[in-house]
Amino acid sequence: MSKPAIQLHHLRKTFGRRYVVDGLDLTVAPGTIVGLLGHNGAGKSTTMRMIVGLLPPSEGRVEICGIDVFARPLEARRQFGAVPEEPALYGWLTAREHLEFVMQVRGGAGRDQVDEALDLTGLAEDADRPIREYSQGMRRKTAIAVAMIGRPPVLILDEALNGLDPPSAIRVEAALRRRVDDGAAILFSSHVLESILRFGDRLVVMKRGAVATDTPTASVDPASLVGLLEPSA
Repeated sequence: MSKPAIQLHHLRKTFGRRYVVDGLDLTVAPGTIVGLLGHNGAGKSTTMRMIVGLLPPSEGRVEICGIDVFARPLEARRQFGAVPEEPALYGWLTAREHLEFVMQVRGGAGRDQVDEALDLTGLAEDADRPIREYSQGMRRKTAIAVAMIGRPPVLILDEALNGLDPPSAIRVEAALRRRVDDGAAILFSSHVLESILRFGDRLVVMKRGAVATDTPTASVDPASLVGLLEPSA
């Protein structure tokens, strides 16, 4: 049996005396897409930051492909590509130069992977323009292309699909689905339920820093989620 792509073991994070993430257990299997939903302050972004190693947990453990993110950080980071909510890009580079630079940092590979990432995200025609000239949506697509480069087995996307126009969203989702069909796993957060129902295989709703519900998207009744998505008093 293959290892889980992402495994969260009783994850907790406190700021002062307040639990922002409180005993979170979550498993994401290879070849699946899991959408993380919750109201502002539910703990989604804090969870994503811990998964990618940017924020140490107060308790618990994060594993990517069976590798502890904080005990073996370099090995773990080779297993995933990530898009933060506000990605940082080198604006003076073109998208092609940015992807080529990332490929070199990750150990290099054929130019075909750069061309593939640009084509899959719809950036091929603008690949040789400086990123500083890009719209917000084009910058987001560039960040997604950067995450995909090298074909990592895990993709972690924090609000990465929000803000894309409908044609771009369809194209990017199709590109990501192709990676999943090849065995990759995707965990993405969103504040848009419709986006998760359209793109995800599973919906995980967070409330008060814990999992409130975890269900296949095909069986979700949106009306049943109203109370879960309201901020806690």
